[in-house]
Amino acid sequence: MPWLQLKAHVAPEQAELLEELLLEEGATAIGLQDAHDDPVFEPERGTTPLWQDTILTGLYDDLEGVESMLARIEGAWAEQMPGEPCPTIEYELLADRDWEREWMDDFTPLQMGQRLWIVPSWLTPPEAGAVNLILDPGLAFGTGTHPTTALCLEWLDQLAVDGKLDGKHVLDIGCGSGILAIAALKLGAQHADGTDIDPQALQASRDNAERNQIPEQDFALYYPEQLAGGPYPIVTANILAGPLVELAPTIASHVAPSGLLALSGILANQADDVLKAYEAEGLVMDEPVLREGWVRLTGHRPG
Repeated sequence: MPWLQLKAHVAPEQAELLEELLLEEGATAIGLQDAHDDPVFEPERGTTPLWQDTILTGLYDDLEGVESMLARIEGAWAEQMPGEPCPTIEYELLADRDWEREWMDDFTPLQMGQRLWIVPSWLTPPEAGAVNLILDPGLAFGTGTHPTTALCLEWLDQLAVDGKLDGKHVLDIGCGSGILAIAALKLGAQHADGTDIDPQALQASRDNAERNQIPEQDFALYYPEQLAGGPYPIVTANILAGPLVELAPTIASHVAPSGLLALSGILANQADDVLKAYEAEGLVMDEPVLREGWVRLTGHRPG
């Protein structure tokens, strides 16, 4: 059966109302997509930031009466937003396809370093004896495919190979899906603490920990202001350059003497600013590692 898709470019302040109107017309699914690949910076807790030009789509299984549907949407918009034009809504028919299967086919197991594999939850690990981290890529947080996450995972894997992770306590700042903390635990760390300002991220981390049979007592999750532990021998922060610079005193304070730090989410032209911010906090920083325009910075606090 084909599907009807409605699509409109909206500003952030328009998205909520148009979404409600599409749902009132019986949309079976709503999608939000960035029209220009612009970054969304660290949001306030409990908020869902949108891009300045967001593509909002609605999917319908009823193909009849699309013109009258559009007229009703425009009429409801005029009532609730008098004087503001309704966003232009385009529509098209989509051929019947197995959308879930096509989406799942996009993900394959990924090897990170020598021992670590990131494996989608519906696939069999390619190496049963490897360190396999089972993850649901449907979550809106790090899945290992982005260079920033991959660089951090490879760093953790190398620490494990060198024997520098065994029995250690790890702090992951901005834990998202929990992928870095869970990887550290599966590679030999004794305990991990994760912090994030987003309650959905904390829930995603907990769900992925359960998926990987990580005991709750081994992986504690906090909002940043709740964190009382530390300093830590291993600290990771895969967020964005702006917050990394702003939070440099706080993040650096969590690194124990002789402790190690990995920072990511940094574009190549931002690396110098981040590096200087952490050197100013007494950390000895290594040469940046670059991949696809993104940088990982690592360093340590002298013992």
